[in-house]
Amino acid sequence: MADTWLNLASAIFFYTYPQPPKPSMLHVIDGTWQPNEHDRQSGLVPGFGVTTQIINGGVECGGSSEHAQSQNRIDYYREFANYFGVPVPADEVLGCKGMKVFDDGGAGALPIYWEQDWSYVAGNPNGGKSYACKLVGYQTRFSAFKEGDYARCVQHFFPEVVVEDNGGGSNQPPVAAITGPSEAQGASTVTLSGQHSSDPEGKPLTYAWTLPAGTSAPALDEVTLALTLPTPASDTYLEVRLTVTDEGNLSRTTCHALLVKGEGGTTPPDAPAYKEGTPYKAGEWVSNDGAIYECKPHPYTGWCAGAAWAYEPGKGTAWQDAWIKH
Repeated sequence: MADTWLNLASAIFFYTYPQPPKPSMLHVIDGTWQPNEHDRQSGLVPGFGVTTQIINGGVECGGSSEHAQSQNRIDYYREFANYFGVPVPADEVLGCKGMKVFDDGGAGALPIYWEQDWSYVAGNPNGGKSYACKLVGYQTRFSAFKEGDYARCVQHFFPEVVVEDNGGGSNQPPVAAITGPSEAQGASTVTLSGQHSSDPEGKPLTYAWTLPAGTSAPALDEVTLALTLPTPASDTYLEVRLTVTDEGNLSRTTCHALLVKGEGGTTPPDAPAYKEGTPYKAGEWVSNDGAIYECKPHPYTGWCAGAAWAYEPGKGTAWQDAWIKH
């Protein structure tokens, strides 16, 4: 490991800050974290081994035998304990072989992050979407400790909604929404619709579509859009925008991502297929199982290269620790 200020900052972060569903190492050491039955069944018990699971479990833990990196940690731990005259209990679990990852059923799963609320709400538009976020015990980009993150969460997952205080005026802004396919063959024509857009006062709306380069449509001011696609050499993501405006001249814009299959049938270069063990950088995008993911910034970046069973985007048991789904 390089001897830099970044390493020190990373060590302090893992030591002091809880990363639900994982506790902080400090809480393991001082006894604040006490495993529940679910933790114990996963092999997550107090001791040096569980701190390895916290800092680098996706790489070093869970196997049938002790990983070389984990064994090095144990050897250093014993040497330091011997040097400082600190006894190591005979029954302390020092390794993490066979140890499962922390999940939201454990005692460390503090609900301190905002996530999309998938609840059905009768009477809400667009099939009863909740248009809300809820607290969860695993990591997302939106923290309950950060002012304004709840509104950012709602706007991220429901881009057709704008959270604002209009001072109680009578005219509310409209809601823009696009429905249609998310994937199509090159050179084909697809239909996108803005019919699920709505105005809180029930007034008529006007529609204005904005097309990406290389596409065309006979009309850009109707509720539906007949979009003719180009024929790219490889699979390419295009973004179509719709702006709806009400009679009071209030408007809102939303966008719709469309994967256009190219002649070569390859994944777009800006979102290549996920490959286990690749040393992804912060902000790097990958595609996996029909979705797009972004590697989280430091200190989470290293997990993007972790074992697939734990960190494969959208599938691994702890993929939210490493990736942001788009």
